[in-house]
Amino acid sequence: MSALVSFAIYLLFVFVLAAVANRVGKDKGFLKEYFLGSRTIGVWAFALTYAATSASGGSFMGFPSLIYTHGWSLAWWIAGYMVVPLIALGLMAKRINQVSRIAGAITVPELLRRRFGSSLVGNVATLMLIFFMFFYLMAQFKAGAQIMATILEGVPLYTEAVFATEALFDGVPWIGQAEGDYLLCLAFFAVSVIIYTTYGGFRAVVWTDVMQGLVMGVGVIILLVMTLSQVGGLGKATQELSKMTPPEFLDVVVEREDPDVAEEMRIPRGTWILTRDQEVIRLKSAVVVVSGEAASEPVEAIRLTSAGEISRVKESGKLLRGGFAKVSGEVETYAYGAGKPGVYTSTPGPSRDNPMGFLTVFLALSFFVFWNFSGAGQPSYMVRQMAFKNTLTLRRSMAMVAVYFSLIYFPLVIIFTCARVLLPGMEIYPDRVMPEMAQAVTSSAGMPWLAGLLVAAPFAAVMSSVDSFLLLVSSGVVRDIYQESINPKASEKQIKRLTYGVTVVVGVLGMIAVLQPPVFLQHLIVFASAGLGASFLMPMIFALYWRRTSGIAIVAGMVAGAITILSLYLVGMLKTGKFGDYPFLGLHPFIWAVMISGILIVLVSLRSKPPGNSIQEKYFGKAESDGSDPASPIGK
Repeated sequence: MSALVSFAIYLLFVFVLAAVANRVGKDKGFLKEYFLGSRTIGVWAFALTYAATSASGGSFMGFPSLIYTHGWSLAWWIAGYMVVPLIALGLMAKRINQVSRIAGAITVPELLRRRFGSSLVGNVATLMLIFFMFFYLMAQFKAGAQIMATILEGVPLYTEAVFATEALFDGVPWIGQAEGDYLLCLAFFAVSVIIYTTYGGFRAVVWTDVMQGLVMGVGVIILLVMTLSQVGGLGKATQELSKMTPPEFLDVVVEREDPDVAEEMRIPRGTWILTRDQEVIRLKSAVVVVSGEAASEPVEAIRLTSAGEISRVKESGKLLRGGFAKVSGEVETYAYGAGKPGVYTSTPGPSRDNPMGFLTVFLALSFFVFWNFSGAGQPSYMVRQMAFKNTLTLRRSMAMVAVYFSLIYFPLVIIFTCARVLLPGMEIYPDRVMPEMAQAVTSSAGMPWLAGLLVAAPFAAVMSSVDSFLLLVSSGVVRDIYQESINPKASEKQIKRLTYGVTVVVGVLGMIAVLQPPVFLQHLIVFASAGLGASFLMPMIFALYWRRTSGIAIVAGMVAGAITILSLYLVGMLKTGKFGDYPFLGLHPFIWAVMISGILIVLVSLRSKPPGNSIQEKYFGKAESDGSDPASPIGK
């Protein structure tokens, strides 16, 4: 309960910031203030809002779940993120800021629309943005719900509300299929973020991002220190990890220890239980053994295979008394790593689906490129690049964000490899390992109130991303579709009302869509990042630096990049039956998409009519008559 109180205080402070931001921006132009904070973002605000938006629910929920599941190989997977700000900001931040000011653009599609004087370019950019950003929103909503479920677990009123929610929506298509705790927490999280984002706008997002960025940094450092102290140091944790083997996945039925007991037997998800052969399993969903019956319906579970993990669970006193499990059906083992000690401490790491392992060498190199260049192509980051105050702000922010990422991501790898030692069996809901870890280490240290503040770190990451993405999507709908194509003479009052309405509707749709999410939310994060980067990276680079680029070439580049990502993800789903990418020739789909997009833009530009002289001179100045080729993508 003390953790819940401290967490509630944090949430209250977020809403206070939103209210103050709304009051500060009342006397300024609605659009520029609501979506860009009037372009007055300074060093600390720019650095922390950029970092907080980058460090989303994927960083604090999806990434830890992958570390826990695949081990030390995730250090290679995330290594490129340390230089993301140097490449992503250094590549085109200054130029985006200049061009957006020249164009008077508030959104990324509007910048492209005005750069090429083409509604087609702007409309295609808006559609790409809304489509892929929706997957980002889905991932963040799932992360927020998982955090709320962890912080509220065990609260009597919450438990009653979960049962009431399940009863209320039982049998309702789509909604009724979600777990009651997840459904309730998802609704609470979505409503909270939608309210403060809608009310406060961009300035509220930036201010809360600054606070959330500080919370994330401090939270990770505290969690690192507490984890290492409880696990006995990194060396001891690594020794324990080297003895572990991946768990097995199976269906079980739960039987009564005493079949003559008449009462209904209700067992919550996550319960540890013995099989008849004295093996230790953990239930992936709740089980009910009804009155008059000896056994339950089959449910999914995992079975531990490491002697150390089995002993730790038995000694913890968490095993269920009064029931046993019996295996029903076939047992599924890891495609790579099953029965192999040391698989968590070496590359490529264990994998349930890939016989080659989780992270091959080429795929590791692909991710080094992916994180840097897909980050540069994210419209949510571009919007922030349009809003910083001056060049000095940019230079200092690049260094600050690089240091900040180093202090976040490497400690996370250490923390959640150690988590395998402290929290066995988290494969039943891996995306909850971060808040579960926060609660476990603070309880062991006798400071349960601190759990609320540590859980606020991933929650801050999620909120800082959701608010940004909500604004990005609503600005695309209102500014780039309604105002540009439907009602150019719309009054500020109309725009304001529509903006609020769209923000709410998009948030609600995102909440509904994620009622049945994939197991790992990081898959959604990577897909959305890849899709946005493939759609916008090369088109934006050419739009900013090559005056000869044509509007139709930009459209071709955006569409080709998006189709490449979608195609290779479709192949991945067809091959594995699960949502995921297909690394053709060992390379991530993003690499292929960027190459195809860039080549197509050059070819189509050279064979199509360039923008008019007035547009070229507006953004590039007059062409020099020095004999150089103005059509060359190098130099001009």
